[in-house]
Amino acid sequence: MPLLPRIHLFEFLDQPWLPKLLRRGEVDYLHVVLDRLRSYDSVAPQLAELLRTAGTDRVVDLCSGTGGPWRTLLPALQAVHGRAEVVLTDLHPTPEQELPPGAHYRDTPVDATRIPEELTGVRTLFDGLHHFPPEQARALLGDAAARKVPIAAFELTQRSLPYILSQILLVVPLVWGFTPLIRPMRWWRLALTYLVPILPLLILWDGVVSSLRTYAPADLEKLTTGLGSDGYRWSSGVHRAKGMAITYLIGQPRA
Repeated sequence: MPLLPRIHLFEFLDQPWLPKLLRRGEVDYLHVVLDRLRSYDSVAPQLAELLRTAGTDRVVDLCSGTGGPWRTLLPALQAVHGRAEVVLTDLHPTPEQELPPGAHYRDTPVDATRIPEELTGVRTLFDGLHHFPPEQARALLGDAAARKVPIAAFELTQRSLPYILSQILLVVPLVWGFTPLIRPMRWWRLALTYLVPILPLLILWDGVVSSLRTYAPADLEKLTTGLGSDGYRWSSGVHRAKGMAITYLIGQPRA
Protein backbone atom coordinates (compact mmCIF):
# COMPACT_ATOMS: atom_id res chain seq x y z
CA MET A 1 0.00 0.00 0.00
CA PRO A 2 1.49 3.41 -0.98
CA LEU A 3 2.77 5.41 1.98
CA LEU A 4 2.24 9.09 2.63
CA PRO A 5 5.34 11.25 3.11
CA ARG A 6 6.57 11.21 6.70
CA ILE A 7 5.70 14.55 8.36
CA HIS A 8 6.96 15.32 11.87
CA LEU A 9 4.20 17.58 13.18
CA PHE A 10 3.80 18.21 16.91
CA GLU A 11 1.82 15.99 19.28
CA PHE A 12 0.20 17.51 22.33
CA LEU A 13 1.46 14.71 24.59
CA ASP A 14 5.05 15.65 23.71
CA GLN A 15 4.60 19.21 24.96
CA PRO A 16 5.71 20.00 28.54
CA TRP A 17 3.15 22.83 28.68
CA LEU A 18 0.16 20.52 28.14
CA PRO A 19 -2.09 20.95 31.21
CA LYS A 20 -1.90 18.00 33.58
CA LEU A 21 -5.65 17.35 33.32
CA LEU A 22 -5.56 17.03 29.52
CA ARG A 23 -2.44 14.84 29.66
CA ARG A 24 -4.14 12.58 32.18
CA GLY A 25 -7.30 12.43 30.07
CA GLU A 26 -5.46 11.33 26.95
CA VAL A 27 -3.19 8.76 28.59
CA ASP A 28 -6.12 7.28 30.54
CA TYR A 29 -7.98 6.75 27.27
CA LEU A 30 -4.94 5.07 25.68
CA HIS A 31 -4.60 3.00 28.86
CA VAL A 32 -8.12 1.56 28.67
CA VAL A 33 -7.92 0.91 24.91
CA LEU A 34 -4.71 -1.10 25.28
CA ASP A 35 -6.13 -3.03 28.21
CA ARG A 36 -9.33 -3.93 26.37
CA LEU A 37 -7.82 -4.76 22.98
CA ARG A 38 -4.66 -6.48 24.32
CA SER A 39 -3.03 -5.36 21.09
CA TYR A 40 0.54 -6.35 21.93
CA ASP A 41 0.10 -9.65 23.78
CA SER A 42 1.05 -11.49 20.58
CA VAL A 43 4.66 -10.16 20.68
CA ALA A 44 5.39 -11.93 24.00
CA PRO A 45 7.28 -14.83 22.31
CA GLN A 46 9.58 -12.36 20.50
CA LEU A 47 10.36 -10.59 23.76
CA ALA A 48 10.93 -13.89 25.57
CA GLU A 49 13.46 -14.89 22.93
CA LEU A 50 15.28 -11.55 23.32
CA LEU A 51 15.43 -12.01 27.10
CA ARG A 52 16.74 -15.54 26.69
CA THR A 53 19.49 -14.63 24.22
CA ALA A 54 20.47 -11.57 26.30
CA GLY A 55 20.70 -13.65 29.48
CA THR A 56 18.42 -11.34 31.47
CA ASP A 57 14.93 -11.29 32.91
CA ARG A 58 14.51 -7.49 32.86
CA VAL A 59 12.83 -5.30 30.29
CA VAL A 60 13.42 -1.54 30.41
CA ASP A 61 10.42 0.08 28.72
CA LEU A 62 10.87 3.59 27.32
CA CYS A 63 8.16 6.22 26.76
CA SER A 64 5.79 4.17 28.95
CA GLY A 65 3.03 6.72 29.55
CA THR A 66 0.70 5.19 32.16
CA GLY A 67 2.10 1.72 31.62
CA GLY A 68 1.60 1.07 27.92
CA PRO A 69 0.50 -2.49 27.17
CA TRP A 70 2.22 -4.04 30.17
CA ARG A 71 -0.86 -4.73 32.32
CA THR A 72 -1.74 -7.54 29.90
CA LEU A 73 1.58 -8.03 28.10
CA LEU A 74 3.65 -8.82 31.21
CA PRO A 75 1.43 -11.76 32.29
CA ALA A 76 1.56 -13.01 28.67
CA LEU A 77 5.36 -12.67 28.70
CA GLN A 78 5.67 -14.40 32.07
CA ALA A 79 3.66 -17.31 30.65
CA VAL A 80 6.60 -18.02 28.29
CA HIS A 81 9.44 -16.52 30.40
CA GLY A 82 8.39 -16.98 33.99
CA ARG A 83 10.91 -14.64 35.67
CA ALA A 84 10.29 -11.68 33.36
CA GLU A 85 10.04 -8.23 34.95
CA VAL A 86 9.72 -4.73 33.54
CA VAL A 87 10.87 -1.27 34.62
CA LEU A 88 8.62 1.42 33.11
CA THR A 89 10.12 4.83 32.34
CA ASP A 90 8.99 8.09 30.79
CA LEU A 91 10.15 11.67 30.34
CA HIS A 92 6.88 12.75 31.99
CA PRO A 93 6.28 9.93 34.49
CA THR A 94 2.68 9.01 35.23
CA PRO A 95 3.07 6.25 37.83
CA GLU A 96 0.31 3.68 37.49
CA GLN A 97 -0.86 1.93 40.63
CA GLU A 98 -2.59 -0.99 38.87
CA LEU A 99 0.43 -2.81 37.52
CA PRO A 100 0.88 -6.59 37.52
CA PRO A 101 3.45 -8.33 39.74
CA GLY A 102 6.92 -7.88 38.28
CA ALA A 103 6.28 -4.36 36.95
CA HIS A 104 7.80 -1.25 38.52
CA TYR A 105 7.36 2.37 37.41
CA ARG A 106 10.42 4.61 37.85
CA ASP A 107 8.99 7.88 39.13
CA THR A 108 11.91 10.10 38.07
CA PRO A 109 12.10 11.36 34.46
CA VAL A 110 14.05 9.24 31.99
CA ASP A 111 15.05 10.67 28.61
CA ALA A 112 15.00 7.78 26.12
CA THR A 113 18.03 9.31 24.37
CA ARG A 114 20.04 9.43 27.63
CA ILE A 115 19.30 6.23 29.52
CA PRO A 116 20.97 5.97 32.94
CA GLU A 117 23.71 3.35 33.22
CA GLU A 118 21.92 1.48 35.99
CA LEU A 119 18.89 0.75 33.78
CA THR A 120 20.09 -2.51 32.27
CA GLY A 121 18.00 -5.02 30.35
CA VAL A 122 16.24 -5.47 27.02
CA ARG A 123 14.92 -2.07 25.90
CA THR A 124 11.44 -1.70 24.44
CA LEU A 125 9.31 1.04 22.93
CA PHE A 126 5.60 0.61 22.27
CA ASP A 127 4.22 3.35 20.00
CA GLY A 128 7.19 5.42 21.07
CA LEU A 129 9.75 5.52 18.26
CA HIS A 130 7.65 7.82 16.08
CA HIS A 131 7.96 10.54 18.73
CA PHE A 132 11.59 11.05 17.70
CA PRO A 133 12.71 12.75 14.47
CA PRO A 134 15.16 10.69 12.39
CA GLU A 135 18.36 12.07 13.89
CA GLN A 136 17.17 11.45 17.45
CA ALA A 137 15.70 8.05 16.59
CA ARG A 138 19.00 7.03 15.02
CA ALA A 139 20.89 8.23 18.12
CA LEU A 140 18.53 6.26 20.39
CA LEU A 141 18.99 3.11 18.34
CA GLY A 142 22.71 3.72 17.96
CA ASP A 143 23.14 3.90 21.73
CA ALA A 144 21.60 0.43 22.10
CA ALA A 145 23.89 -0.92 19.38
CA ALA A 146 26.98 0.74 20.90
CA ARG A 147 26.23 -0.76 24.32
CA LYS A 148 25.34 -4.15 22.75
CA VAL A 149 21.89 -3.96 24.36
CA PRO A 150 18.90 -5.64 22.67
CA ILE A 151 16.11 -3.25 21.72
CA ALA A 152 12.63 -3.83 20.30
CA ALA A 153 10.28 -1.14 19.00
CA PHE A 154 6.64 -1.77 18.03
CA GLU A 155 4.09 0.53 16.39
CA LEU A 156 0.38 -0.01 15.73
CA THR A 157 -0.08 3.10 13.60
CA GLN A 158 0.39 3.13 9.83
CA ARG A 159 1.38 5.94 7.48
CA SER A 160 -1.24 5.19 4.84
CA LEU A 161 -4.21 7.20 3.59
CA PRO A 162 -6.84 4.50 4.37
CA TYR A 163 -5.55 4.16 7.94
CA ILE A 164 -5.61 7.90 8.55
CA LEU A 165 -9.08 8.26 7.01
CA SER A 166 -10.31 5.52 9.35
CA GLN A 167 -8.89 7.44 12.29
CA ILE A 168 -10.68 10.62 11.24
CA LEU A 169 -13.97 8.73 11.03
CA LEU A 170 -13.64 6.49 14.08
CA VAL A 171 -11.48 8.09 16.79
CA VAL A 172 -14.08 10.52 18.19
CA PRO A 173 -16.84 7.85 18.41
CA LEU A 174 -14.30 5.48 20.02
CA VAL A 175 -13.39 8.07 22.65
CA TRP A 176 -17.09 8.54 23.41
CA GLY A 177 -17.54 4.78 23.67
CA PHE A 178 -14.47 3.95 25.78
CA THR A 179 -14.70 6.88 28.21
CA PRO A 180 -17.40 5.28 30.44
CA LEU A 181 -14.99 2.33 30.97
CA ILE A 182 -12.27 4.52 32.49
CA ARG A 183 -11.99 4.29 36.26
CA PRO A 184 -12.26 6.18 38.46
CA MET A 185 -15.05 8.17 36.84
CA ARG A 186 -14.25 11.89 36.98
CA TRP A 187 -16.59 14.81 36.33
CA TRP A 188 -13.92 16.72 34.44
CA ARG A 189 -13.35 13.78 32.07
CA LEU A 190 -17.05 13.61 31.23
CA ALA A 191 -17.24 17.39 30.75
CA LEU A 192 -14.15 17.49 28.50
CA THR A 193 -15.41 14.51 26.47
CA TYR A 194 -19.13 15.09 25.99
CA LEU A 195 -19.94 18.68 27.00
CA VAL A 196 -16.90 20.46 25.54
CA PRO A 197 -15.20 17.75 23.43
CA ILE A 198 -11.62 18.87 23.95
CA LEU A 199 -10.32 15.39 24.77
CA PRO A 200 -11.73 13.64 21.65
CA LEU A 201 -10.25 16.32 19.39
CA LEU A 202 -6.91 16.22 21.24
CA ILE A 203 -6.75 12.43 20.90
CA LEU A 204 -7.77 12.62 17.22
CA TRP A 205 -5.02 15.15 16.45
CA ASP A 206 -2.33 13.14 18.24
CA GLY A 207 -3.53 9.91 16.59
CA VAL A 208 -3.35 11.34 13.06
CA VAL A 209 0.02 12.98 13.72
CA SER A 210 1.33 9.71 15.18
CA SER A 211 0.39 7.98 11.93
CA LEU A 212 2.09 10.65 9.81
CA ARG A 213 5.22 10.27 11.96
CA THR A 214 5.30 6.46 11.88
CA TYR A 215 8.41 4.77 10.48
CA ALA A 216 7.64 2.04 7.95
CA PRO A 217 10.00 -0.98 7.62
CA ALA A 218 11.85 0.70 4.73
CA ASP A 219 12.41 3.80 6.90
CA LEU A 220 13.68 1.60 9.74
CA GLU A 221 16.21 -0.03 7.43
CA LYS A 222 17.58 3.40 6.53
CA LEU A 223 17.65 4.48 10.18
CA THR A 224 19.72 1.49 11.20
CA THR A 225 22.10 1.34 8.23
CA GLY A 226 25.64 1.31 9.58
CA LEU A 227 24.58 1.12 13.24
CA GLY A 228 26.43 -1.55 15.14
CA SER A 229 27.78 -3.30 12.07
CA ASP A 230 30.49 -4.85 14.25
CA GLY A 231 28.51 -7.68 15.78
CA TYR A 232 25.03 -6.17 15.99
CA ARG A 233 22.13 -7.00 13.71
CA TRP A 234 18.75 -5.45 12.91
CA SER A 235 15.51 -6.90 11.60
CA SER A 236 12.24 -5.15 10.79
CA GLY A 237 8.89 -6.01 9.30
CA VAL A 238 5.18 -6.27 10.00
CA HIS A 239 3.69 -8.71 12.50
CA ARG A 240 -0.01 -9.46 12.00
CA ALA A 241 -2.25 -10.66 14.82
CA LYS A 242 -5.88 -10.17 15.87
CA GLY A 243 -6.57 -8.30 12.64
CA MET A 244 -3.91 -5.71 13.43
CA ALA A 245 -0.63 -4.92 11.70
CA ILE A 246 2.26 -4.20 14.08
CA THR A 247 5.41 -2.71 12.59
CA TYR A 248 8.48 -3.90 14.48
CA LEU A 249 12.20 -3.21 14.69
CA ILE A 250 14.48 -5.53 16.66
CA GLY A 251 18.18 -5.01 17.28
CA GLN A 252 20.45 -7.44 19.12
CA PRO A 253 24.06 -8.55 19.36
CA ARG A 254 24.95 -11.38 17.03
CA ALA A 255 25.14 -14.79 18.67
